[in-house]
Amino acid sequence: MGRKSNNWLLIAPMYIFTLLFVAGPLIYMLVLSFLQKADVWGVEFVFTLKNYLKIGKQVYLNTFWESIKLAFATTALTLLIGYPFGYFMAKLPEKRKTLFMLLIVIPFWTNALMRMYGWIILFRSNGLIEQGLMALGLIDDSLKMLYNYKAVLAGMVYALLPFMILSVYSSAEKMDWTLVEAAKDLGAKSWQAFVTITLKLTLPGILSGVILVFIPSMGLFFIADILGGGKIMLVGNLIQNQLMSTRDWPFAAALAVILMLFTTLFIWGYKKITHSDELEGLL
Repeated sequence: MGRKSNNWLLIAPMYIFTLLFVAGPLIYMLVLSFLQKADVWGVEFVFTLKNYLKIGKQVYLNTFWESIKLAFATTALTLLIGYPFGYFMAKLPEKRKTLFMLLIVIPFWTNALMRMYGWIILFRSNGLIEQGLMALGLIDDSLKMLYNYKAVLAGMVYALLPFMILSVYSSAEKMDWTLVEAAKDLGAKSWQAFVTITLKLTLPGILSGVILVFIPSMGLFFIADILGGGKIMLVGNLIQNQLMSTRDWPFAAALAVILMLFTTLFIWGYKKITHSDELEGLL
């Protein structure tokens, strides 16, 4: 009996924290999404579905669509860059692995906003990139790299690339490299050994990286604000505007609920794939 009491005392803080700071805010947001905005300030405790019906307007659907497209583009680019990086990093000697790991982690020691403002220095007119290209004689006029879709995409890839690299690295480092050598000894070419063994064994890392990149890229509004100059509107920016400008908190809550449901569906799909019999058969 005493041991059970001690166990409950150890677990209770975790439950209290979860209820107060996880379940509580989620329930509050869900309830708020069904309320009505007051004429002057705050909300009226009147049940309504108009916040969700309002999301069906074309302008808001376009915002969701643009956010999804940017998330897919960000995920594809981070995978294209991060997979080779994580794969070859896993094959390095231990000392070099530590060095590369440190280089990946160091940017996290600096505030993300400061890092985004660093990109402005690079992308702005007559910035470091343009000056370098002009010095080499490759361009004669401004490239206008800042405050557009490409700048936001570059900022997203930069901010989320480490998550893809580390996910791939964690899978590649656990690989049994003798399987690849055995495949080559049996006559498989390098690309065949990669597709049939390496890619399949690192697939869990790829899927984890996709989740860690895709979901945050839907809501990183500050990157679109800084590098997009307010011209690129994502779901995160829309929620921020509803909270700060129009003060329509119920509509902002409804947008957040839809975004949360979408990301939950994405995670559910990931779990179904990773636990499917087909994937287990591949691995």
